[in-house]
Amino acid sequence: MKKLYLYILLGLILILTGCSNGKEIVDKDKQKEDIPRKELEPTEELETKNNIQEKIDNMTLDEKIGQLVIVGINGYTIDDHTKEIIEKYHIGGFTLFKYNISDENQTLELLNSLKKANSTNPIPLFLSVDEEGGRVSRLPSSFLKLPAARKIGEINDRDISLEYGKIIGKRLKSLGFNMNFGPVLDINSNPKNPVIGDRAFGSTIETVIENGIQVMKGTRSENIIPVIKHFPGHGDTDMDSHIDLPVINKDIKELEELELAPFIEGIKQGVKGIMVGHILFPELDNKYPATLSKEIITKLLREKLSFKGVIISDDMTMGAIIKNYTIDEAAVKFLKAGGDLLLVCHGYENHMKIIERIKEEVNKGTITPEELDEKVYRIIQIKEKYKLKDRLIEEVDMDSLNSKTEELLNKISR
Repeated sequence: MKKLYLYILLGLILILTGCSNGKEIVDKDKQKEDIPRKELEPTEELETKNNIQEKIDNMTLDEKIGQLVIVGINGYTIDDHTKEIIEKYHIGGFTLFKYNISDENQTLELLNSLKKANSTNPIPLFLSVDEEGGRVSRLPSSFLKLPAARKIGEINDRDISLEYGKIIGKRLKSLGFNMNFGPVLDINSNPKNPVIGDRAFGSTIETVIENGIQVMKGTRSENIIPVIKHFPGHGDTDMDSHIDLPVINKDIKELEELELAPFIEGIKQGVKGIMVGHILFPELDNKYPATLSKEIITKLLREKLSFKGVIISDDMTMGAIIKNYTIDEAAVKFLKAGGDLLLVCHGYENHMKIIERIKEEVNKGTITPEELDEKVYRIIQIKEKYKLKDRLIEEVDMDSLNSKTEELLNKISR
């Protein structure tokens, strides 16, 4: 009997010890869960965040505001205004058009001169362009002509689409650009569309996703920032937003079934820049076009679709905006709606109006310091992710670039 009692006592001790250990394990697991997510992130990511925050903490108000704007310039060389907007206003970047580009050597020199002028600023410039292939091409005619996106969509070969994006990326990198406003992820679902047409890869979700995302990846592989456009979708319009404000009468369910699909896929595939179009969607916001709409920029793109990258406006000097708003008023509405980076392609006076108005709104508290810092953080983050530097380029190897293009064109023509 004594032995029996002894065995029972030992058994109870073991059971109680096991329970205690189990509870201890559960408690330790619970402690892990209670550790803030921030503490569980890799050291490298934390260092990057701290570095970016340190840069922001050391920036003046003018430097922060400058980062929110990309502007155009006049002519083939930099002028006094260009120098001033870099040195005094610390502008975030520039965009070039066909009237800024004559040949590859002049383009190289122009971009190099912008970088030199920015050498006293700690943050490198966005140097951007609309290079889609086909009829929307800004690059010198010495580059062999690439077909329009529609042709790539018709071929519908993932390898060809990827190579097409790589060639665009190689061309831009060779001249010193670092950002491309493309590819177009609009679905060309309206045959009367006057502005998209063959700029789209096709009229179906599948064609646009299959080819547009590959082009995006190809461009990105050359360390050029791809900016997909025109969110939430410009494909079903019968008005050109360069002229006036297009209207699309679709609700959110209809948009999710068509227009939004390529952008959702782009977000899944890690795109860091999305351009918002000047289009009115009355079912989502009956007052403001997408570029000025908190419903579309913050509630749809930022919150519902979980996009964490940089939100860029289409050109604020387009008819859809300037026929309906003053440009400085529209710029503030875009920023308050949740946008980060304003594209202001034309007019010295427009650049000044916008910069001065943003400063005024920050000083009044309409744009809070927290909102401003969040936007600047995202902008610097993308510049650091793509390791942007104002590095000068000495020459362009046109033979090599055109040779690669010729190989692709031969594949396309088979």
